[in-house]
Amino acid sequence: MSAAPRRRRLTGGLRVALPPAEAFRLFTPYGEREWVEGWEPRFPDKVADDTAPGTVFQTGADGAITTWIVLHRTHDPREPGSSVSYARVREGVHAGTVGVTLAPGEDGHSDVTVTYDLTPLTAAAEAELAGFADGYPAFLLSWEEAIAAHLETSGGDR
Repeated sequence: MSAAPRRRRLTGGLRVALPPAEAFRLFTPYGEREWVEGWEPRFPDKVADDTAPGTVFQTGADGAITTWIVLHRTHDPREPGSSVSYARVREGVHAGTVGVTLAPGEDGHSDVTVTYDLTPLTAAAEAELAGFADGYPAFLLSWEEAIAAHLETSGGDR
């Protein structure tokens, strides 16, 4: 492996046209199905609450399976902010965490901070992760645009 930085901690933000209590669902395993094309979490066990700490699920993209574990959740619809964090492992590629924090923004919107903290597990994954890091602002912009399109077509219904 190269001497280049291996672990990448990437933080960025986006706005969602809902207050945090309502926007929170869009960043949950089931809720992401509403706006992420092809997102279909699979749970090895039945779950009543897909954000309960300890919940395990898997996703598949580009023929690779990623295993996720809910680490932490703070969500009370009566409180102004919310957060959720996940551990994620794509076997043989990378491992780390993803955190989402929602705070009240202007005009009833949410200011959302998304942090990916990933460590590559192979030399090939180092290059892939470097590319992900370079494109991270555009990646989050694509989330903002996809969520806005979803809210527009659904009338904000969840």
